[in-house]
Amino acid sequence: MSEHDDEDEDTVDTEATVLCPYCGELNDIALDPGGGRHQEYVEDCQVCCRPWRVRVTYLPDGGAEVSVEAEQLD
Repeated sequence: MSEHDDEDEDTVDTEATVLCPYCGELNDIALDPGGGRHQEYVEDCQVCCRPWRVRVTYLPDGGAEVSVEAEQLD
């Protein structure tokens, strides 16, 4: 064990697993903590290629709350 193992408590989430609102498949997505505390962007499903709106909120402890919903196309 490393003496730095306790530092894991201070880490910031840089990835998340989300469920595609279209095909229901799990997708691993990268998160960018440098993008700000609240983020919203469009990302395509890695399985069915349909777009979803991703919302990320970073909590004070560095954890991320991530949600996805179907992107409304015009």
